Amino acid sequence: MNAVTPLFSKVYCLDTGFHTGRENMEFDRKMMAAFLDGRFQERFGYGSCLWRFYAWQPFAITLGYNQPEHDINRRACIADGIDVVRRPTGGRAVFHADEFTYSFITDSPAENSIHYRMVHEVIMHALEDLGIKAEFCRSTLSRSESAPDTGSVSCFTASARYELQAEGRKLVGSAQRKTRNILLQHGSLPLSCRHRELWRYIALSEGGRIQELREEMEKKSISLGEILGSLPDYNRLVELMVHSAGVVQQTVPVLLHTGDLSDFIEGYDYPESIKQQAS
Repeated sequence: MNAVTPLFSKVYCLDTGFHTGRENMEFDRKMMAAFLDGRFQERFGYGSCLWRFYAWQPFAITLGYNQPEHDINRRACIADGIDVVRRPTGGRAVFHADEFTYSFITDSPAENSIHYRMVHEVIMHALEDLGIKAEFCRSTLSRSESAPDTGSVSCFTASARYELQAEGRKLVGSAQRKTRNILLQHGSLPLSCRHRELWRYIALSEGGRIQELREEMEKKSISLGEILGSLPDYNRLVELMVHSAGVVQQTVPVLLHTGDLSDFIEGYDYPESIKQQAS
C-alpha cells in the first residue's frame, strides 16, 4: 500500500463496544456537536481526528439522513426486536447484524473525497493484516436500465469511488455528513452474510421485487466471514484498525476511553444552533 501524506497532527481512537442503535447514533451526534463548538479541539488539539469503533446490540437498521422512513417495514422490525434509527450521515439503509462499525470525525477544510479515500486506505491496510486483498471500487456497481431500482433503499447494492471491494463485491459501506469544516463518516464492515437480511425489513409491496433485492445483495456484497471462512474477532479488528490508523498517518494513535469524553456525552446543554447542525 502506498503511504499517503499525513492529514492530522494527532489521531485518537476509541472503542465503545456494543450498544443499541439509539445509543450509537446519539454518541456520534454529540461528538459531532463537540467538534462543531470547538470543545474537542480545545482539549485534544486542533488538526486532530477521532476514530470510534463499535457494534450493535440488539441488531439495528439505520436509515440515511434523508431516506424516507416508509422504506422500512416497522412491524417486521418490532416483531424481530430490530432497532430502527436514523443516521446523521447520508446514504441508504444498512442492517447492522454481525458487523464491525466505525465512525470518523475531524475538523478539516480538505475535500470530502480526500478523507473518504484516507479512511478506506486505513481499512485496506488493516484487512491486509488479515490476509484479505481489498481494492478500491473503480465505478458504481451497475444495474441494467430495465431492472427495477430495488437497491435504492440498500447501501450494499451500490458503490462509490474509493469504497472497498473484495473478490469483485462490495465489502465496506460508508456515508458522510459535513457541516462547516466538521466531517462525520460512518462505515460498516460485515462479519457475516447477515447484513443481506435487510430484505426481510424492506417495505416492498411486490414479492418479486423483494427477491430481486435479495439477489442483488447476494451478487454485489460480501463479508469478512465469507472470505476468511470464519468470523473474525471484534477485539482483533479494533487492534488492527488502531494500528493501521497510525501507519497510514505516520503517527502513534492515542487511545481514549469513554470516560475521557463523558462531559461531551452526558449532561451538556447544547446550544440550539449546534443541536440543529449535528442532528
